[in-house]
Amino acid sequence: MRDAPSRIARLQKSLKRKKTDALLVTEPYNRRYLSGYTATDHGIGETAGVLLIPSAGTPYLLTDSRFLLQAEEETNGFTIELYPRGLADLLKKLLPKLGIERLAFESHYMLHSTAGKLKKSLAKVGVECIAVTDLIERMRLLKTEDEIKLLKKSVLRNEQVFGLVYNTIEPGMSEREIALAIELTMHELGAERPSFETIVAFGTNAAKPHAVPPDRLLQAGDLVLVDMGLVLDGYCSDMTRTFVAGKPNRTYIDRLRVVRRAQLAGTEAICAGATCREVDRASRRVVEEAGYGDFFGHALGHGVGLAVHEDPRLSSRSRKKLKPGMIVTVEPGIYLPDWGGIRL
Repeated sequence: MRDAPSRIARLQKSLKRKKTDALLVTEPYNRRYLSGYTATDHGIGETAGVLLIPSAGTPYLLTDSRFLLQAEEETNGFTIELYPRGLADLLKKLLPKLGIERLAFESHYMLHSTAGKLKKSLAKVGVECIAVTDLIERMRLLKTEDEIKLLKKSVLRNEQVFGLVYNTIEPGMSEREIALAIELTMHELGAERPSFETIVAFGTNAAKPHAVPPDRLLQAGDLVLVDMGLVLDGYCSDMTRTFVAGKPNRTYIDRLRVVRRAQLAGTEAICAGATCREVDRASRRVVEEAGYGDFFGHALGHGVGLAVHEDPRLSSRSRKKLKPGMIVTVEPGIYLPDWGGIRL
Protein backbone atom coordinates (compact mmCIF):
# COMPACT_ATOMS: atom_id res chain seq x y z
CA MET A 1 0.00 0.00 0.00
CA ARG A 2 1.75 3.10 -1.25
CA ASP A 3 -0.01 5.53 1.14
CA ALA A 4 1.02 3.57 4.25
CA PRO A 5 4.30 5.46 4.96
CA SER A 6 2.64 8.88 4.84
CA ARG A 7 -0.22 7.66 7.01
CA ILE A 8 2.22 6.25 9.55
CA ALA A 9 4.14 9.54 9.57
CA ARG A 10 0.95 11.55 10.20
CA LEU A 11 -0.02 9.26 13.04
CA GLN A 12 3.45 9.48 14.60
CA LYS A 13 3.23 13.28 14.61
CA SER A 14 -0.12 13.00 16.41
CA LEU A 15 1.37 10.63 19.00
CA LYS A 16 4.23 13.05 19.66
CA ARG A 17 1.77 15.91 20.20
CA LYS A 18 -0.05 13.76 22.74
CA LYS A 19 3.25 12.90 24.46
CA THR A 20 2.55 9.22 23.86
CA ASP A 21 5.33 6.77 23.02
CA ALA A 22 3.29 4.36 20.88
CA LEU A 23 -0.18 3.28 19.80
CA LEU A 24 -1.49 -0.28 19.78
CA VAL A 25 -3.85 -0.58 16.79
CA THR A 26 -6.47 -3.32 17.20
CA GLU A 27 -9.39 -2.08 15.05
CA PRO A 28 -9.27 -4.13 11.82
CA TYR A 29 -10.07 -1.30 9.38
CA ASN A 30 -7.47 0.93 11.01
CA ARG A 31 -4.94 -1.90 10.80
CA ARG A 32 -5.59 -2.28 7.07
CA TYR A 33 -5.57 1.49 6.50
CA LEU A 34 -2.08 1.82 7.99
CA SER A 35 -0.46 -1.38 6.74
CA GLY A 36 -2.37 -2.98 3.87
CA TYR A 37 -2.68 -6.16 5.94
CA THR A 38 -5.99 -7.79 4.95
CA ALA A 39 -6.34 -10.71 7.38
CA THR A 40 -9.73 -10.79 9.08
CA ASP A 41 -10.48 -11.18 12.77
CA HIS A 42 -12.86 -13.76 14.19
CA GLY A 43 -14.56 -11.15 16.34
CA ILE A 44 -13.22 -8.62 18.82
CA GLY A 45 -11.90 -11.38 21.10
CA GLU A 46 -9.74 -13.18 18.51
CA THR A 47 -7.42 -11.02 16.44
CA ALA A 48 -5.39 -11.76 13.32
CA GLY A 49 -2.78 -9.33 14.57
CA VAL A 50 -2.23 -5.84 15.93
CA LEU A 51 -0.03 -2.94 14.93
CA LEU A 52 2.42 -1.28 17.28
CA ILE A 53 3.16 2.23 16.00
CA PRO A 54 5.97 3.98 17.93
CA SER A 55 5.99 7.77 17.89
CA ALA A 56 9.27 7.48 15.97
CA GLY A 57 10.95 4.69 14.06
CA THR A 58 9.80 1.46 12.47
CA PRO A 59 6.22 0.23 12.99
CA TYR A 60 5.52 -3.37 14.01
CA LEU A 61 2.93 -5.96 13.05
CA LEU A 62 2.40 -8.39 15.91
CA THR A 63 0.65 -11.65 15.03
CA ASP A 64 0.87 -15.43 15.41
CA SER A 65 2.32 -18.10 13.16
CA ARG A 66 -0.96 -18.70 11.29
CA PHE A 67 -0.67 -15.29 9.62
CA LEU A 68 3.10 -14.99 9.17
CA LEU A 69 3.23 -15.61 5.42
CA GLN A 70 0.31 -13.28 4.73
CA ALA A 71 1.86 -10.58 6.91
CA GLU A 72 5.17 -10.85 5.05
CA GLU A 73 3.45 -10.71 1.65
CA GLU A 74 1.13 -7.78 2.36
CA THR A 75 3.18 -5.38 4.47
CA ASN A 76 6.18 -3.27 3.58
CA GLY A 77 8.28 -1.32 6.06
CA PHE A 78 6.91 -3.19 9.09
CA THR A 79 8.87 -5.39 11.46
CA ILE A 80 6.87 -8.57 12.02
CA GLU A 81 6.99 -10.20 15.44
CA LEU A 82 5.19 -13.38 16.49
CA TYR A 83 3.62 -13.93 19.89
CA PRO A 84 3.64 -17.70 20.56
CA ARG A 85 2.65 -17.11 24.20
CA GLY A 86 0.18 -14.30 23.58
CA LEU A 87 0.26 -10.57 22.88
CA ALA A 88 0.74 -9.42 26.47
CA ASP A 89 3.79 -11.65 26.90
CA LEU A 90 5.41 -10.23 23.75
CA LEU A 91 4.63 -6.63 24.72
CA LYS A 92 6.21 -7.11 28.16
CA LYS A 93 9.48 -7.98 26.41
CA LEU A 94 9.28 -5.66 23.40
CA LEU A 95 8.12 -2.36 24.90
CA PRO A 96 11.02 -1.91 27.38
CA LYS A 97 13.49 -2.66 24.55
CA LEU A 98 11.91 0.13 22.50
CA GLY A 99 11.88 2.56 25.44
CA ILE A 100 8.08 2.77 25.41
CA GLU A 101 6.66 3.93 28.74
CA ARG A 102 3.30 5.36 27.64
CA LEU A 103 1.28 3.04 25.39
CA ALA A 104 -2.02 4.23 23.91
CA PHE A 105 -4.65 1.68 22.93
CA GLU A 106 -7.91 1.93 21.00
CA SER A 107 -10.44 1.77 23.80
CA HIS A 108 -13.36 1.66 21.36
CA TYR A 109 -12.07 -1.62 19.97
CA MET A 110 -10.71 -3.62 22.88
CA LEU A 111 -12.70 -5.71 25.32
CA HIS A 112 -12.80 -4.26 28.83
CA SER A 113 -11.46 -7.52 30.20
CA THR A 114 -8.57 -7.53 27.70
CA ALA A 115 -7.67 -3.92 28.50
CA GLY A 116 -7.68 -4.68 32.23
CA LYS A 117 -5.35 -7.66 31.82
CA LEU A 118 -3.06 -5.70 29.53
CA LYS A 119 -2.78 -2.78 31.95
CA LYS A 120 -2.01 -5.11 34.84
CA SER A 121 0.60 -7.05 32.86
CA LEU A 122 2.42 -4.02 31.44
CA ALA A 123 2.44 -2.17 34.75
CA LYS A 124 4.92 -4.82 35.94
CA VAL A 125 7.47 -3.53 33.41
CA GLY A 126 6.73 0.15 34.01
CA VAL A 127 4.47 0.77 31.00
CA GLU A 128 1.38 2.96 31.42
CA CYS A 129 -1.62 2.16 29.22
CA ILE A 130 -3.64 5.15 27.99
CA ALA A 131 -7.11 4.84 26.45
CA VAL A 132 -7.67 6.79 23.23
CA THR A 133 -10.42 6.86 20.61
CA ASP A 134 -10.71 7.77 16.94
CA LEU A 135 -7.10 8.78 16.31
CA ILE A 136 -7.02 6.92 13.01
CA GLU A 137 -10.74 7.29 12.25
CA ARG A 138 -10.19 11.06 12.06
CA MET A 139 -7.51 10.44 9.44
CA ARG A 140 -9.86 8.17 7.49
CA LEU A 141 -12.52 10.91 7.27
CA LEU A 142 -10.87 12.61 4.30
CA LYS A 143 -10.36 10.32 1.33
CA THR A 144 -7.43 10.68 -1.04
CA GLU A 145 -7.86 10.69 -4.81
CA ASP A 146 -6.74 7.05 -4.87
CA GLU A 147 -9.36 6.13 -2.28
CA ILE A 148 -12.07 7.97 -4.21
CA LYS A 149 -11.15 6.02 -7.34
CA LEU A 150 -11.45 2.77 -5.41
CA LEU A 151 -14.82 3.80 -3.98
CA LYS A 152 -16.11 4.68 -7.47
CA LYS A 153 -14.89 1.31 -8.74
CA SER A 154 -16.74 -0.45 -5.92
CA VAL A 155 -19.94 1.49 -6.63
CA LEU A 156 -19.80 0.71 -10.35
CA ARG A 157 -19.23 -2.99 -9.67
CA ASN A 158 -22.15 -2.99 -7.23
CA GLU A 159 -24.40 -1.43 -9.89
CA GLN A 160 -23.22 -4.05 -12.37
CA VAL A 161 -24.20 -6.82 -9.97
CA PHE A 162 -27.63 -5.30 -9.42
CA GLY A 163 -28.24 -4.98 -13.16
CA LEU A 164 -27.39 -8.63 -13.79
CA VAL A 165 -29.60 -9.94 -10.99
CA TYR A 166 -32.45 -7.50 -11.66
CA ASN A 167 -32.90 -8.97 -15.12
CA THR A 168 -33.49 -12.42 -13.59
CA ILE A 169 -36.09 -11.42 -10.96
CA GLU A 170 -39.57 -12.79 -11.58
CA PRO A 171 -42.68 -13.79 -9.59
CA GLY A 172 -42.23 -16.98 -7.58
CA MET A 173 -38.69 -16.14 -6.40
CA SER A 174 -38.12 -15.71 -2.67
CA GLU A 175 -36.43 -12.80 -0.91
CA ARG A 176 -33.71 -15.16 0.28
CA GLU A 177 -33.17 -16.55 -3.23
CA ILE A 178 -32.60 -13.08 -4.68
CA ALA A 179 -30.30 -12.07 -1.83
CA LEU A 180 -28.18 -15.20 -2.36
CA ALA A 181 -28.08 -14.57 -6.13
CA ILE A 182 -26.83 -11.03 -5.49
CA GLU A 183 -24.04 -12.19 -3.17
CA LEU A 184 -23.02 -15.03 -5.50
CA THR A 185 -22.79 -12.57 -8.40
CA MET A 186 -20.67 -10.23 -6.26
CA HIS A 187 -18.13 -13.00 -5.77
CA GLU A 188 -18.25 -13.98 -9.44
CA LEU A 189 -17.41 -10.39 -10.39
CA GLY A 190 -14.40 -10.23 -8.09
CA ALA A 191 -15.74 -8.73 -4.85
CA GLU A 192 -14.02 -9.70 -1.61
CA ARG A 193 -17.37 -10.03 0.14
CA PRO A 194 -20.63 -8.15 0.68
CA SER A 195 -20.05 -4.98 2.69
CA PHE A 196 -23.11 -5.91 4.79
CA GLU A 197 -25.73 -8.64 4.72
CA THR A 198 -27.84 -8.10 1.61
CA ILE A 199 -31.43 -6.98 2.23
CA VAL A 200 -34.24 -8.01 -0.12
CA ALA A 201 -37.76 -7.22 1.05
CA PHE A 202 -41.14 -7.59 -0.65
CA GLY A 203 -44.31 -5.65 0.10
CA THR A 204 -44.86 -4.86 3.78
CA ASN A 205 -41.47 -6.38 4.64
CA ALA A 206 -39.94 -3.33 2.96
CA ALA A 207 -41.29 -1.21 5.82
CA LYS A 208 -38.47 -2.71 7.95
CA PRO A 209 -35.33 -0.67 7.15
CA HIS A 210 -33.08 -3.62 8.07
CA ALA A 211 -35.32 -6.49 7.02
CA VAL A 212 -33.87 -10.01 7.11
CA PRO A 213 -34.76 -11.86 3.89
CA PRO A 214 -37.14 -14.74 4.77
CA ASP A 215 -38.77 -17.14 2.29
CA ARG A 216 -41.61 -14.88 1.19
CA LEU A 217 -42.40 -15.40 -2.50
CA LEU A 218 -42.62 -12.54 -4.97
CA GLN A 219 -46.08 -11.82 -6.37
CA ALA A 220 -46.85 -9.77 -9.46
CA GLY A 221 -47.36 -6.17 -8.40
CA ASP A 222 -45.25 -6.52 -5.20
CA LEU A 223 -43.00 -3.68 -4.14
CA VAL A 224 -39.33 -4.83 -3.94
CA LEU A 225 -36.61 -3.13 -1.91
CA VAL A 226 -32.98 -4.21 -2.41
CA ASP A 227 -30.20 -2.87 -0.16
CA MET A 228 -26.77 -4.16 -1.17
CA GLY A 229 -23.09 -3.36 -1.11
CA LEU A 230 -19.78 -5.05 -1.80
CA VAL A 231 -16.12 -4.73 -0.89
CA LEU A 232 -13.69 -4.34 -3.79
CA ASP A 233 -9.97 -3.74 -3.17
CA GLY A 234 -10.88 -3.05 0.46
CA TYR A 235 -13.42 -0.29 -0.22
CA CYS A 236 -17.18 -0.50 0.28
CA SER A 237 -20.24 0.41 -1.72
CA ASP A 238 -23.78 0.81 -0.38
CA MET A 239 -26.84 1.09 -2.61
CA THR A 240 -30.61 0.77 -2.23
CA ARG A 241 -33.04 0.35 -5.11
CA THR A 242 -36.84 0.09 -4.89
CA PHE A 243 -39.06 -1.10 -7.74
CA VAL A 244 -42.28 -2.96 -8.48
CA ALA A 245 -42.58 -6.45 -9.96
CA GLY A 246 -44.81 -5.48 -12.84
CA LYS A 247 -46.70 -2.26 -13.47
CA PRO A 248 -46.49 0.26 -10.61
CA ASN A 249 -49.67 1.95 -9.40
CA ARG A 250 -50.18 5.67 -8.82
CA THR A 251 -49.62 5.41 -5.05
CA TYR A 252 -46.21 3.86 -5.54
CA ILE A 253 -45.21 6.38 -8.22
CA ASP A 254 -46.22 9.36 -6.06
CA ARG A 255 -44.34 8.06 -3.02
CA LEU A 256 -41.27 7.16 -5.07
CA ARG A 257 -41.19 10.71 -6.43
CA VAL A 258 -41.27 12.11 -2.90
CA VAL A 259 -38.26 10.00 -1.92
CA ARG A 260 -36.43 10.91 -5.12
CA ARG A 261 -37.01 14.64 -4.52
CA ALA A 262 -35.75 14.19 -0.97
CA GLN A 263 -32.64 12.41 -2.25
CA LEU A 264 -31.92 15.20 -4.74
CA ALA A 265 -32.47 17.88 -2.08
CA GLY A 266 -30.01 16.17 0.25
CA THR A 267 -27.43 15.73 -2.51
CA GLU A 268 -27.72 19.35 -3.58
CA ALA A 269 -27.22 20.53 0.01
CA ILE A 270 -23.85 18.80 0.26
CA CYS A 271 -20.92 21.20 0.02
CA ALA A 272 -17.79 22.06 1.96
CA GLY A 273 -18.81 23.97 5.09
CA ALA A 274 -22.35 22.64 5.32
CA THR A 275 -23.14 20.82 8.55
CA CYS A 276 -24.37 17.25 8.54
CA ARG A 277 -27.61 18.31 10.20
CA GLU A 278 -28.27 20.92 7.47
CA VAL A 279 -27.99 18.25 4.79
CA ASP A 280 -30.25 15.91 6.75
CA ARG A 281 -32.74 18.73 7.21
CA ALA A 282 -32.82 19.62 3.50
CA SER A 283 -33.84 16.09 2.60
CA ARG A 284 -36.16 15.50 5.54
CA ARG A 285 -38.10 18.70 4.83
CA VAL A 286 -39.25 17.30 1.49
CA VAL A 287 -40.59 14.15 3.16
CA GLU A 288 -42.30 16.16 5.89
CA GLU A 289 -43.96 18.55 3.44
CA ALA A 290 -45.39 15.55 1.58
CA GLY A 291 -46.99 14.33 4.84
CA TYR A 292 -44.65 11.41 5.52
CA GLY A 293 -42.40 12.94 8.19
CA ASP A 294 -43.44 10.38 10.82
CA PHE A 295 -42.39 7.55 8.48
CA PHE A 296 -38.76 8.55 7.93
CA GLY A 297 -37.12 7.56 11.20
CA HIS A 298 -33.45 7.00 10.44
CA ALA A 299 -30.62 9.43 9.69
CA LEU A 300 -30.13 10.51 6.09
CA GLY A 301 -26.74 8.93 5.50
CA HIS A 302 -23.27 8.01 6.66
CA GLY A 303 -19.66 7.94 5.59
CA VAL A 304 -18.35 5.05 3.49
CA GLY A 305 -14.78 3.88 3.04
CA LEU A 306 -12.94 0.83 4.30
CA ALA A 307 -15.98 0.38 6.54
CA VAL A 308 -19.49 0.60 5.14
CA HIS A 309 -20.61 2.73 8.10
CA GLU A 310 -18.17 5.37 9.27
CA ASP A 311 -18.06 9.08 9.98
CA PRO A 312 -19.37 11.58 9.10
CA ARG A 313 -23.04 10.87 9.86
CA LEU A 314 -25.71 12.88 8.08
CA SER A 315 -28.06 13.14 11.02
CA SER A 316 -30.19 15.75 12.73
CA ARG A 317 -27.89 15.52 15.75
CA SER A 318 -24.56 16.11 14.01
CA ARG A 319 -23.06 19.59 13.85
CA LYS A 320 -19.92 18.31 12.10
CA LYS A 321 -19.00 20.36 9.03
CA LEU A 322 -18.39 18.62 5.74
CA LYS A 323 -14.96 18.96 4.15
CA PRO A 324 -13.57 18.12 0.72
CA GLY A 325 -12.73 14.44 0.57
CA MET A 326 -15.57 13.23 2.77
CA ILE A 327 -17.73 10.56 1.13
CA VAL A 328 -21.32 10.05 2.31
CA THR A 329 -24.47 8.20 1.34
CA VAL A 330 -27.76 10.01 0.84
CA GLU A 331 -30.56 7.53 1.49
CA PRO A 332 -33.95 8.94 2.49
CA GLY A 333 -36.88 6.59 2.90
CA ILE A 334 -40.58 6.27 3.67
CA TYR A 335 -41.76 3.24 5.66
CA LEU A 336 -45.48 2.52 6.05
CA PRO A 337 -46.18 -0.66 8.10
CA ASP A 338 -49.39 -1.58 6.27
CA TRP A 339 -48.01 -0.84 2.81
CA GLY A 340 -44.22 -1.19 2.54
CA GLY A 341 -41.19 1.01 2.19
CA ILE A 342 -39.21 2.97 -0.36
CA ARG A 343 -35.55 3.89 0.07
CA LEU A 344 -33.13 5.31 -2.48
